[in-house]
Amino acid sequence: MSILKKLASDTAVYGISTMLGRFLNYLLVALHTKLFVADELAVQVQLYAYAGLSLVLYTFGMETAFFRFARKEADRQQYYNLILSAVILVSAIGSGLMMLNADQIADYIHYPEHTRLIKWFAIIMAIDAIVSIPFARLRLEGKGKKFVGIRVANILITIFLNLFFLLVCRDISQEKYLSALKPFIDLFYDPNRAPDYIILANLIANGLFLWMLRKELADFRFVFNRQLFKPVWVYAFPIMIMNAAAVVNMLFDRSIMQFLLPRNFYPGRTTKEAIGIYGQCYKLSIFMNLAIQAFKYAAEPFFFSKGEDKNAPIVFARIMKYFIIICVIMWVGIALNLDLLASLFLKRKMYHEALPIVPWLLAGFLFLGIYYNLATWFKLTDKTQYGTYLTLTGAAVTVLVSFGLVPHIGYLGFAIAFACSGLVMMTLCYFLGQKYYPVPYDIKSAVGYMVLGGSVIALSSLFHFKHLGISVAIHMGIIIVLLALTYWKERDALPAKLKR
Repeated sequence: MSILKKLASDTAVYGISTMLGRFLNYLLVALHTKLFVADELAVQVQLYAYAGLSLVLYTFGMETAFFRFARKEADRQQYYNLILSAVILVSAIGSGLMMLNADQIADYIHYPEHTRLIKWFAIIMAIDAIVSIPFARLRLEGKGKKFVGIRVANILITIFLNLFFLLVCRDISQEKYLSALKPFIDLFYDPNRAPDYIILANLIANGLFLWMLRKELADFRFVFNRQLFKPVWVYAFPIMIMNAAAVVNMLFDRSIMQFLLPRNFYPGRTTKEAIGIYGQCYKLSIFMNLAIQAFKYAAEPFFFSKGEDKNAPIVFARIMKYFIIICVIMWVGIALNLDLLASLFLKRKMYHEALPIVPWLLAGFLFLGIYYNLATWFKLTDKTQYGTYLTLTGAAVTVLVSFGLVPHIGYLGFAIAFACSGLVMMTLCYFLGQKYYPVPYDIKSAVGYMVLGGSVIALSSLFHFKHLGISVAIHMGIIIVLLALTYWKERDALPAKLKR
């Protein structure tokens, strides 16, 4: 139990801080959806999708490779120097080419007026890739508090800059107050390009990562040892393919919607408006992804450290059981309270049109979270090629189902495709894992909780309440009943302290 408590403690450190930071960041969703209509945010939805895929290529599996090769403290510094050097080199080349070809890229994605944003994103992606290795070092060294402290600081800076650019600069430019500062504000603020400053705020905040991680960067030395790097590359390459396929799986919808969604599919909406609406509703599903991400931050180094323990399979099975229970409760809790979340974060009614996608996206993240847990087997056994096969399969499912559904049911098809992909990856990973690294997972419990959660969401969707207060009260009652049933079923396995 002490091992589980340690993992739970680490997850709490990453999770509470990450959730707090992202909740603060969600205030920006409310601000952006209040200030801008959907088509003004469409370009950002697409560019963030492309940036997510590019970041995988920039880091090319080196983050996981660092955990694998720098486990021993004696080896840590040389692999830190080696891996960070490689990431810096790739990032500099990739972002340099992007900046040189920004005009052509902007034309290709049908946003020729946004060349400046392409260049800003090139810098953001390079910084994100470079700092990923110092962040990995903090996790490996157990410095979770510093890790999340920097992450939360970044979000707070981003929020401040958004408020400064989108409200303060706007008001001074319009001479609502502090009109004496207008000549200074006019030097860098263009009210006709107001949405662009969302990206600029991100760029400045990410640039400050380099200062906040100055201690971790101070002892870095640029080196390249071909002989030392070869096994690292061999290990990392299939992980890069795996991560790329996983990101395609998650970002395919926003990157391809402009080309796949039939024109005028939604009456009175342009394709760009549909992209903006979908992109903002998608953010409501991020709550589940945040919990999974927080768990990954804590669990990845934990699994590597316990992989050779003879009791590891039993520990992994218990971790999986509690992970599924918590995620299913989150799935139900978010899906049943979408009307409340939408009223809080999506300030224009036009953004509420895509709310039906959220339960499907949540299900997809749930399946992916389970897959990430199951994937421990091929990382511990150095059979990372199976991760490549599985994620390529998942990406193929996403693409095929999207092409089959989106022309007929619109962007809901993307959400269903994402859920199907996660389900396929999870299932295949389980059966392969039992062959190469058997773990006694409680399958009956896992399937039971997921079916129960899905059934509650499906039945609840049949009833609609006009008054928000009544809706919230009824849905919270359902969640309390679900929690009580879960406690009753698991009461014998709970620690005495938690029972009390």
